[in-house]
Amino acid sequence: MAFPSTQERLSHGEPAWFVGGKRMFLMFADHHHDDRVAFWAAAEDGVQRHLLEDQPAAFFLPPYVGARGWIGVWLDRPGVDWDRVELLVDEAWRWIAGPRLVKAHDTQR
Repeated sequence: MAFPSTQERLSHGEPAWFVGGKRMFLMFADHHHDDRVAFWAAAEDGVQRHLLEDQPAAFFLPPYVGARGWIGVWLDRPGVDWDRVELLVDEAWRWIAGPRLVKAHDTQR
């Protein structure tokens, strides 16, 4: 919620975060009620493939949005790299927000 023009609302029954009320960049992922805690994040081209190859126990191909490059991140495993989680959320917002909002956000920091 610290990002400009970010709103939280339900999408498909799960908490999700949107830029400008229109474009989703992050979604809590308990949609299939598989007793796993995770989120799905928008990602730039190539990020998904790199993360899946580098750490397949930490990341997964999310259903529905995985074909568009999104990455799934398991949060219920030992050794979660919270700095990397923070970076992925930041990158997801930047990818969806676009240059104008990113510039305004960076100027305020």
